[in-house]
Amino acid sequence: MKVAVVGATGLVGGEMLKVLAERNFPVDELLLVASEKSVGQKMEFQGKEYTVIGMADAIAQKPQIAIFSAGGSVSKEMAPKFAEAGTTVVDNSSAWRMDPTKKLVVPEINASELTPSDKIIANPNCSTIQMVVALNHLHKAFKIKRIVVSTYQSVTGTGKKAVDQLMNERAGKEGEKAYAYPIDLNVIPHIDVFTENGYTKEEMKMVNETKKIMGDDTIRVTATTVRIPVMGGHSESVNVEFEQDFTLEEVYRILQETPGVVVVDDVTNLKYPMPMDAHGKDDVLVGRIRRDDTQPNTLNLWVVADNLRKGAATNAVQIAEYLVEHKLV
Repeated sequence: MKVAVVGATGLVGGEMLKVLAERNFPVDELLLVASEKSVGQKMEFQGKEYTVIGMADAIAQKPQIAIFSAGGSVSKEMAPKFAEAGTTVVDNSSAWRMDPTKKLVVPEINASELTPSDKIIANPNCSTIQMVVALNHLHKAFKIKRIVVSTYQSVTGTGKKAVDQLMNERAGKEGEKAYAYPIDLNVIPHIDVFTENGYTKEEMKMVNETKKIMGDDTIRVTATTVRIPVMGGHSESVNVEFEQDFTLEEVYRILQETPGVVVVDDVTNLKYPMPMDAHGKDDVLVGRIRRDDTQPNTLNLWVVADNLRKGAATNAVQIAEYLVEHKLV
């Protein structure tokens, strides 16, 4: 199995390599791919040194799978070139997510839709992934009518420059800025660019991707996405209205039986999910489970996951694992 990691020198690319190693993905030959400025750089994977190569070199070597985390414009241009060479691309950018000809996959929910002809597969947005993992089995049981979600997102979601900005501000040092405002001791209600309807692209990703992944256009979603000065994971306050009523006992049971979900909900002992608990883990942590007493059939949840792992790298590697296991590559 020849595997390319495209964008290997970035934050998510580094996490993908870590996840490939941890999960013992069957890599016989590894290609580390990045932009021209990184070509020739040395990187290590499982005790072996590799030299970063460019796109054309990687395409010529025809890997079976290429896991992309190199940004939307690079994916738009290069993913089809890998696909033409026979490579199956798992793309972590927003480039292909809403393309009606491409599958948008969270393995626990809809990997069974994949076929050998799917040569470009989209990895969803990090904040969408953790929410739909938590909600999918509840949707099957009680049918979701409407979701109101507010996110509290880690600076790692923006990238290394944002991490550096936070740490520089914390240390009282000048440095390059990823955000228009300070992030330390601050909260910025603005992720991605604003669209004509007053929502940001990040908020609209959650709206549109949720419907596509869950295969239900009737689900209404409204989102507010916020950047906060933490590292380790994204947190979400999720208010869900269902068509059918439920008991909290049923909700707990379903969540406890949901693959990829760990329930952390013991308020008597102050146990609830936090980003510091999710950091480095692949689980989606769910807690603060309670009825919304102002509205029938409505539930409040607090959902936390490591955005670089289940929100990006782990989900992509799980897609690749599914492709290998079901002989789709």
